[in-house]
Amino acid sequence: MDIDTGTTELLCSVRDGVAVITLNRPEARNAMSDKLTPALRTQIKERGEDPDVGAILITGAGTAFCSGGDVKGMGGRGPRGQMSFEERLADLRWRQTNLTGALVALRKPTVAALPGAAAGAGLAIALACDIRIAARSAFVSTGYAKIGLTGDYGIAWLLTRTVGPARARELMFTAERVDAERGERIGLFNRIVDDARLQDEAFAFAKSLADGPRLALASMKDNLDEALHIDYPTALHREAERLVRASRTADHKEAVQAFVEKRKPVFKGR
Repeated sequence: MDIDTGTTELLCSVRDGVAVITLNRPEARNAMSDKLTPALRTQIKERGEDPDVGAILITGAGTAFCSGGDVKGMGGRGPRGQMSFEERLADLRWRQTNLTGALVALRKPTVAALPGAAAGAGLAIALACDIRIAARSAFVSTGYAKIGLTGDYGIAWLLTRTVGPARARELMFTAERVDAERGERIGLFNRIVDDARLQDEAFAFAKSLADGPRLALASMKDNLDEALHIDYPTALHREAERLVRASRTADHKEAVQAFVEKRKPVFKGR
């Protein structure tokens, strides 16, 4: 089922429980724009609330994932250059919170499929997803140091938690290009695949998550997110509570019955 996003710069469809969101500005390496970015925020929110969606897959059209912001509109050249400092600060905070902030907050599994470059805020979008699958020709760069900026869309927080503080500093300070093989080695990518297989394999992976026990997966995300900032005794208590809740779900009972009957379970999200 195709979803009307209000612009051709962002495509969305829902198939087999997976919402596929495609950044569709290939001529601009899928750079963010005043049409694409609001539509992306809307789709993250709406597909996150859609009961027919069990997983979200974000990708880019053509040979790029997302090259970040439109550099030609920076340096006070765009409409935001006329805003006061306070207005620009409030505007950026809102935009960040409702894009990468909303992605991180989703209780559904999210997958980024990178057919090529992800830079700046585009890299932040990929890092805000739970899983990143890259084509062999893909590469990433933080990019900010090259244009005299410091980072946005939570990239410092996301990068530090993905590759560790020392590596995050290196990548932020140098803005060096990281190819797919190195990206997988340092933990930026979960897996790399042949370019021609990227979309099929990423969709199959997302579908396997959408077919899974959705309530349990949501609670797993809670456990994993909290593990970054709570102490071990608290983690034990909260894991125990969530496991007991999961043990009372229809999905758990179905999984046990399927195991006994030696068949694949059919989860209903209940």
